[in-house]
Amino acid sequence: MLYDVKLTIDYAYDAPTDRARNLVRLLPSDIAGEQRVLSRLLTVHPMPPERSERVDFFGNSVTSLVWHGPISEVVFKVVARVERLAPAPRLDLSPPLGLFGAELAGVQSLAPASPHHFAAPSRRAAPDPAMTAFARDAIAGAPTVLAAVEAVGRAIHATMRFDAKATDVDTPATEAFANRHGVCQDFTHVMISCLRGIGIPAGYVSGFLRTVPPAGQPRLEGADAMHAWVSAWVGAEMGWVEYDPTNQMWAGTDHIAIARGRDYDDVAPVRGAMRGAGGQESRQAVDVISV
Repeated sequence: MLYDVKLTIDYAYDAPTDRARNLVRLLPSDIAGEQRVLSRLLTVHPMPPERSERVDFFGNSVTSLVWHGPISEVVFKVVARVERLAPAPRLDLSPPLGLFGAELAGVQSLAPASPHHFAAPSRRAAPDPAMTAFARDAIAGAPTVLAAVEAVGRAIHATMRFDAKATDVDTPATEAFANRHGVCQDFTHVMISCLRGIGIPAGYVSGFLRTVPPAGQPRLEGADAMHAWVSAWVGAEMGWVEYDPTNQMWAGTDHIAIARGRDYDDVAPVRGAMRGAGGQESRQAVDVISV
């Protein structure tokens, strides 16, 4: 599937900041066998006097921006054309759960895609006794690691309620799980925590999801939003697979990836520091159109 993606993120400050610095992860990149980026452009207003581009440890595109003078707002705009490749038919070649620990221990690599980076607790996705118990109940009878990943994702979808007002970007996974509600970020952090608790390495994927309006209704510009889902390592033969617990589905041609990491902290779309006074407001609009 070929998509045109448009994203606008607008930050408005109550009072002009003295200076500001941002790290931005908003540009999609090529992913071998999964995604091809035909064009991409990030524009920023006001234009920062310092701007540089790099690739982080996990292979994500990072833009560094610095303003030395006062600014009262910042507007980030991304325009990209991305081809999402159809996944190959999924055959379950993952090992039985009882043999998985030995297979994971046999991985010698510490390259960015090594499962060892995604097995240990991270700040936003750490094993918790309640979530681990929940995951163990969910995988009862699962014959393989791949089946266990799907079972955990389905169980989370069945017991958690999507509620855009229930949490914010800083809500801990333990709180979202205890209250059984949240947004895609919460669903994703809960699933990562559950999988790590039962010994399955898992990470966070940020990106876009194409949405389809109800039959007979027009598609709304900017109605889409940034999305998140889970990447899990299921053995040496199959490697990494991606599951969307918010929508109870394997990630496919409607999922456009931007960044991958251990949790949201590694892939935050906009992160930075500024010196100023007062609060801020932010707005986001995303549009994903099939070409």
